[in-house]
Amino acid sequence: MLNNRDEALTLLRKYNQEPFHILHALTVEGVMEWYAKELGYGDQAAFWGTVGLLHDIDFEQWPEQHCQKAPELLREAGAGEDLIHAVVSHGYGLCANVEPEHEMEKVLFAADELTGLIGAAARMRPSKSVMDMEVSSLKKKFKDKKFAAGCSRDVIRQGAERLGWDLDTLFERTILAMRSCEASVNEAMAAL
Repeated sequence: MLNNRDEALTLLRKYNQEPFHILHALTVEGVMEWYAKELGYGDQAAFWGTVGLLHDIDFEQWPEQHCQKAPELLREAGAGEDLIHAVVSHGYGLCANVEPEHEMEKVLFAADELTGLIGAAARMRPSKSVMDMEVSSLKKKFKDKKFAAGCSRDVIRQGAERLGWDLDTLFERTILAMRSCEASVNEAMAAL
């Protein structure tokens, strides 16, 4: 049974060894926890975080089956159907046909790609940090299709639309969310 964060992290590490994938999982976990608190779901922050931590559980070993293999891996670990639905829904229209329904699923859909873009932009900054990143700087990177080309601008736009937010709101909130967890993510990565 998937009962706590330690078990979720152990499960992630069972299928993911690449530091980049672990960094992404930890970042999305922290971002999801921040959003849970920000949007009035503070009592569910741990669940939102677990969904963020495990959202790409199958990507490293089964990239061609992304979001298809995840339900099997998560069920074997005792994950509930709500967690499985949330994980699979982040691939909607790309590699899954499970639509994001709950606000948490819509946040994951929107923020997943965006954390990659923000992370890449942060690494280009002299500070190597999101702490001094502004929305205006991120917008320039977003418009440059060659920058972090693997981060789908269409998915980010669709995510904002699903939430009923404009891009600036999504950018600003996700930068704040990444600021909230940057230090703890860096600590966790240093400890690996």
